[in-house]
Amino acid sequence: MTIHHISPTSPNKILIVDDEGDICYLLKNALKGSPYEPDHVNTLAQAEIFMKEEKPAVLFLDNRLPDGWGINSIKNIKAQYPSMKIIIITGDSSSNDKKRALENGASLFIQKPFTKQEILEAVEKVQKV
Repeated sequence: MTIHHISPTSPNKILIVDDEGDICYLLKNALKGSPYEPDHVNTLAQAEIFMKEEKPAVLFLDNRLPDGWGINSIKNIKAQYPSMKIIIITGDSSSNDKKRALENGASLFIQKPFTKQEILEAVEKVQKV
């Protein structure tokens, strides 16, 4: 029997996974001056590497990425990092996408465009749970 050791997440680390540079900049800027340490990558493959090395506590995950759908990755991410909080961010959402994301383990679902205040409130909300 193989036992997989899952390291705890780093409480202040936040990973932004979005292929739009403007969104990454906006999110990082929104978190500037907060106790959080945001970083970003542009693909699911890059996110996988970053999560293994840095173990962020919060993941902002775009739904449409060059190498797959964020919603389809939630279950796998939660299986590897059960304490990680996932916030789906998307510009084209349907109520079905939102329902599926939350059922798969996402903590929140945020529609683009969003405000700096919405981002800060989202991080604070998921960190309390």
